[in-house]
Amino acid sequence: MNEPLIICENLVKIYRLNQEGGASVEVQALQGLDITVREGEMLGIVGASGSGKSTLLNVLGGLDRPTGGRALVGKQDLGRLSESDIDVYRRKTVGFVWQQGARNLIPYLTAAENIELPLTLSGQVGKSTRERALELLELVGLLDRKGHRLEELSGGEQQRVAIAIALANKPLLLLADEPTGELDTVTAQTIYDLLRDLNTRLGLTMVIVSHDPGIAKHVDRVVAVRDGKLASETVRVQKSDGAEHHVELSVLDAAGRVQLPREYLEQFNIKRRVVIETTVEGILIRKPEGDHHSGEHGISSSEQVETQEEAVQVTSRWSTLWQSVKSRFAKGEKQ
Repeated sequence: MNEPLIICENLVKIYRLNQEGGASVEVQALQGLDITVREGEMLGIVGASGSGKSTLLNVLGGLDRPTGGRALVGKQDLGRLSESDIDVYRRKTVGFVWQQGARNLIPYLTAAENIELPLTLSGQVGKSTRERALELLELVGLLDRKGHRLEELSGGEQQRVAIAIALANKPLLLLADEPTGELDTVTAQTIYDLLRDLNTRLGLTMVIVSHDPGIAKHVDRVVAVRDGKLASETVRVQKSDGAEHHVELSVLDAAGRVQLPREYLEQFNIKRRVVIETTVEGILIRKPEGDHHSGEHGISSSEQVETQEEAVQVTSRWSTLWQSVKSRFAKGEKQ
């Protein structure tokens, strides 16, 4: 079995957003995420908008620094690299493919010239640069379109050129953020087929972010990110008759915690507390008998009402006192 290329341990990423008036708000995009990706693996990451999947991709790509925990790629600790070292990492270790293929392309350059550009910027010049560009175009099945500009290429062809550009630096890791998000179903299938072919032929490790749960049929493994943590993992299981099917498994973190799907909690009206029991078949999680508590902190409905009424009364008393103080100062009296 191949060695891990990516190891994330208790990974945390916090963004500080400035608001009007100078105040700032912290948004915790990753909340102690653990994940391991082996060399040559083709991994899919799914999750709702805001779940943290794109943040994870940015951290692995060296575009964002971790706030806490560790992110190791090829034994390089991304959180400890200097600015110059992280630049070298982005140029030599990782390749990027974005949702919009045109994001990687310069409109007035041909397909071949677009691939030559990053090679030239990295210090490669001369005949070898042109040969490498043509080699990559052949690899993605677009050698006959080498002289075409952006406007002369279809969306699928633009994405193929973008993939060729991502491979120009011979990366160990290819990161793709919604690479088929703007393509029709048929074209998307050709892009996934191409990525699988490159994964097999080059032994290239790939991490692909997608909203499409159907990505499971295109990759080796799918992990779901929810609320900044790894929630579940979908793997292929081979039946006795040789047929394959996919099984979704919940993921335990290093502390033994597991995320339960929200729809399950709502179905059984489970709030803050559960009973955990061992059975012959395994571990049973259920709602406590006679538990009528609800709310964010396990406070009963009657307690919530009483607390709210007390809060209103306290607020009213402070408001009356403040109005009295302001009135006295307005008359020039001492406090």
